[in-house]
Amino acid sequence: MSLGKYLSSRVFFGQVAVALVILAVLTYLFMHWLTFTTDHGHEITVPNLAKLTEEQVEQKLDELDLDYVLLDSVDYNSDFPKYSVVEQDPLPGAKVKEGRKVYIKINASGFSSVRIPDLIDKTYREALPTLKALGLEEGTITYIPNLGKDMVLEMRFKGRNVKAGDRVLKASKIDLVLGDGKESYVEEVDSTATPNAEIPVNEQ
Repeated sequence: MSLGKYLSSRVFFGQVAVALVILAVLTYLFMHWLTFTTDHGHEITVPNLAKLTEEQVEQKLDELDLDYVLLDSVDYNSDFPKYSVVEQDPLPGAKVKEGRKVYIKINASGFSSVRIPDLIDKTYREALPTLKALGLEEGTITYIPNLGKDMVLEMRFKGRNVKAGDRVLKASKIDLVLGDGKESYVEEVDSTATPNAEIPVNEQ
């Protein structure tokens, strides 16, 4: 049989049809395998883990076929329970694949202590950022007569005087006693001197 007759014969068209069917089946099987291995189209919404304990996080993520990694604890935040999740990555609502790890940070059990800085003779504008940088808060501001306007004269904590180096918990409120800048020097008068007393003059 010549090539021209073969290409126009039923045998040729039948073989082409069989080849197309096999190709279609193989393509379908490949796409099905690809979808299965990459989990295409199946995404999981990351839940909100805030304020959950580590045990609760593990249980919740297991139900969703997700995993977690505990990165570290952070400074105590009074808005969250002790040992509860404060931060997470990915954030709640993110779409992830099955088995994805969620990274979490846990709240500490309480405030850590810090040393009170030396604020004496510093201005209020200098003292305030120093307190905040250490995690301390501004308490009550009291003014007393002193030439140094807005100068820190005393530091107090819960009604008692404190000094630089004393330890208090973070987030503690430090009360400051400041000068009002209104005091003026008053000439001291010797109380033993007699008013209007005559000063003796040596006679020659």
